[in-house]
Formats: sequence, C-alpha cells, structure tokens
Amino acid sequence: MKKFKEFMKEAIWRFRNKFHFVMTKINDFLERHKLGFITRWPGWLKAILYLLPALFLLGVFTFYPIINSFIISFYTGYNYQTNEFDSFTFVGNYARVLQHEEFRRAIGNTAIIVVISVPITIIISLLIAVAMNAIKPLKGFYQTIFFLPYITNSIAIGLVFAYIFSGNVLTINNDALLGLANQLIKAFGGQPMAFIERGATYWSAMAVILIYSVWSGLAFKIIVFLAGIQGIDKQYYQAAQIDGANKLRSFSRITVPLLSPMIFYILITSVIGAFKTYTSIVAIIGVTGRIQSPSGSLDLRTIVFYIYYYLDRQAEDGYISLAAAASIIMFGFILVFTVVQLQVGKRRVHY
Repeated sequence: MKKFKEFMKEAIWRFRNKFHFVMTKINDFLERHKLGFITRWPGWLKAILYLLPALFLLGVFTFYPIINSFIISFYTGYNYQTNEFDSFTFVGNYARVLQHEEFRRAIGNTAIIVVISVPITIIISLLIAVAMNAIKPLKGFYQTIFFLPYITNSIAIGLVFAYIFSGNVLTINNDALLGLANQLIKAFGGQPMAFIERGATYWSAMAVILIYSVWSGLAFKIIVFLAGIQGIDKQYYQAAQIDGANKLRSFSRITVPLLSPMIFYILITSVIGAFKTYTSIVAIIGVTGRIQSPSGSLDLRTIVFYIYYYLDRQAEDGYISLAAAASIIMFGFILVFTVVQLQVGKRRVHY
C-alpha cells in the first residue's frame, strides 16, 4: 500500500508538471500568433475556455439526454425510430405514470432501500473506518480487502448473493440445492426458508436486497472516512485525553463533527445512488424483478427498473414517453431530497 501511495504521488507530480508545460506552450502559441489578448482575459473566462472539453462531454452525455427526455415526456404516440409523435400533452404522461400501480409500487420499493440502507451503510462504514484507523499492523491489507467490492462487477456480486440465499420451498429438503444462508440456518437447528425464490415473502426478498446494498456500499465510504480520520489533528484527541474524555465521547465530540463535511457528501451521493438501484434487483431477483409466491406475484422493481421496463417496450407507440416521464419524476425526487439535505447541511455541517 505504501508503494502504491508513492506511485500515485509521483504520477500526480508528473501530471502537474506536464499540464504546466502544455499550458505554457499554449500561452506562447497565443502570443506568437497575436492572440495574447486571451491570456489577459479575466480568470473566470479563461477557466471556461479550459473547461470547454469537459463541458462539451457533459453537454453531450449528460445535459442533452436530460433535456431530450424532458421534451419526449410531453409527446403522445412517440415513435423512437422515426422521431414522430401524434400529439403534445403537458400532464398526460405524468398523470398516467403516477396513476400506474406498478410505478407506485416501484416508488415504495425504492423508498425502503433509500431509507433503510443509506443510514445503516454510513454508520457501519464510519465505525469500520474508526476501527481500521486504530489498527496499525496490516492496515494496508485491510484497506485493500474492504475496497475490493467497489471494483468488482455489481452483477457478479449480485449473482453470488443470489446463490448464497438460494433454495425454494420445492427443494428445501435437498441439502445440495440449499444456499449458504440456508445451510447455516439448518446447521444451527433452524428451518430453511425461501429468501428470493418461489415461496419467498416480500420482506425476506427485500432483506436480501438491503443486505447487498449495505455490503456493496461500504467500500467507497470506508476509504473516504478513513482518509478524513487520518487528516484530523492528533492534538484534539490528546487534549480530550487530558480532560478525561473516553473514546466514545472523543468519537462523538471530535471525530463526527470534524468528519461532518465528508458525512454530508457521502449522504448526498448515497441517496442518489440508492434511488438508482437496478443491477442488484436484476442479479438477485431476475430480469423480471418479480417472485412467484403462494399469495401471488411479489414485485420488487425499483423506479429505474420501471423506466428500463418501458424502454424495452419502445416498439409500442407511446411507452418511451412514459419511461421519459418516469425518469423526470425520479429526477424531481432526487432534486428535492438533495435540496433538503443541502439546507439541513448548512446548519449541521462544520467546515
């Protein structure tokens, strides 16, 4: 890990020198061709000039799709291949999506994932980061182990979770067909159960999705929190020890307040990421997002799953407009949550 840090520092130093060299050459070129007035532009104007490549990419791959989806959401009978539509409506598609029972169920599923998985992930990752900071031997090894889920394909991880919690009511007595979770339950004298297959309940399947969401979200947050903890001046903790504060009080009065900017950043990005949950549902539950149970079909699709479902039906006139309307509604949800968090953060975050 130490060698990796030294390599990254050297790479950043080389990049900075090369960037400075390139910018110097650009300024010399502008001066030689009597374009030196550009170098005398205000700082904000030069910043825009240098950011043009990034702004172009953001415009093509981010801003244009959002604007285009917003426009398509007002079409009726829209044909994606011919770019033709029957008529224009302001609220028709939005009203149809909001009245759709499957979309309301998708909102409920997404809300459960956001409300439960995000705070649990943040709390666990913060505690693990504090524990790792206190461990001196093999710290780099533990950092690598905890960071592995972040660079592993989410579909592959989801398939592993699907295998761990496999075993439906039709094959529950066959040990060879039981997943690791059911084998552990049976080893401790419990009765195996269906988690994500036929015979499962809504909350058993949702529990698996939440466990996956928490586990897969730990890696990045642990690294961010660990970096923040290592940046806290040790004099604060030494002063707390002199005053007789225990570790719990030092954690609540020093670590958490000084990490509040990072906690705030992690909270916003985690909420946005939880709203976009999709691959975990596909990998664990299946491409339909549903489970057959004795009480009927269990729908575990999220908002993004709902959007993709109607995008796949774009051959049928009008469905892509519903998908666009659903995406704009989700964008509105994320925007509202982000604005609320920003307002709360102004009073709670200590910079």
